[in-house]
Amino acid sequence: MPADYYESLGVSKDADASTLKKAYRKLAMKYHPDRNDTPEAEAKFKEISEAYEVLSDDEKRSIYDRFGHDGLKGQMGGGGFSSAEDIFSQIFDGFFGGGGFGGGGGGGGRRTRRPKGSDYQIEEEITLASCLHKQDREIVVPYEKECGHCDGSGAAPGTSPVRCSTCHGHGQVAIDHGIIRMAQTCPTCRGQGTIIKKRCKKCKGGGKVPDEQTVKVHIPAGVDSGMRLRVKGKGEPAPKGGDPGDLYVILRVEDHPTLQREGESLVTDLPIDMVTACLGGELMIDGIDGEVEVEVESGIQPDDVIKIRGEGMPQLNSSKRGDLFLRVVVQIPKELSEAQRDHLASFKDLK
Repeated sequence: MPADYYESLGVSKDADASTLKKAYRKLAMKYHPDRNDTPEAEAKFKEISEAYEVLSDDEKRSIYDRFGHDGLKGQMGGGGFSSAEDIFSQIFDGFFGGGGFGGGGGGGGRRTRRPKGSDYQIEEEITLASCLHKQDREIVVPYEKECGHCDGSGAAPGTSPVRCSTCHGHGQVAIDHGIIRMAQTCPTCRGQGTIIKKRCKKCKGGGKVPDEQTVKVHIPAGVDSGMRLRVKGKGEPAPKGGDPGDLYVILRVEDHPTLQREGESLVTDLPIDMVTACLGGELMIDGIDGEVEVEVESGIQPDDVIKIRGEGMPQLNSSKRGDLFLRVVVQIPKELSEAQRDHLASFKDLK
């Protein structure tokens, strides 16, 4: 399992940009290949550099906080790092057009990739009974689409964003700390690389407007609360023709009025009168999908458990079902008629 990025840098999850930068600088000085040429140091340097690349980028950090490493698949350039040199080219060459550490050379070579839309997460509530069978459900998903008034530029029609004079369109500015050359988001354009002089009135300069789409979600049998379903390509649209993100549907199963779920099993109480407890008999109770016949043995005791095979919940993506467990609750009447008292007294005297 990949290392947690916050643990790699030794910072808390609410660390600000300054704290991240200081933590990375300290670790980079310690594990930089020019100072420490052991294989362990190179691996550690690769780990902290990947962590800093994600956490110093507001969008990537937001995705990581919500979805972890899985959410960043397709977000990291080149699918990860293979060596210290790869780190230099991926993080620093892309920002500054070469240079690396300590002013050393290093060509471009960063592979360009199409921008990907953000992933989107939504909760969907379903009933316990609906978990018995696979189903297709249509879900209305709110999202943002490119503003048609300004074609997504955020600038008023007839105008265009201008290149930021602070970062010269890179979206990042360089800061040198000895042998470490670092990048931070441009404070003028906030990483966009451009400045909008006159904002679009419809999207207020954001380039996107609210919208919604209806998505068909396949829910397999046997799902439980907290399970996450991925619908590829149904997340936020990407700018300028890139691939859209993915939709993640988090399932919440409603509580049943009488049945309690424990994995593939269902548990409930079985109230019976004391005569049935003594003599036994057959009862009909409501199960998850219809009436269930229960055979009560004579002499059954309070808190005994009766198991009904195959009347529980299905295994995930399977027709095989768990069992229904009934906890016996013997009901003792608080009031008795005179005739009932006489019968019980006679019963007590019988040998």
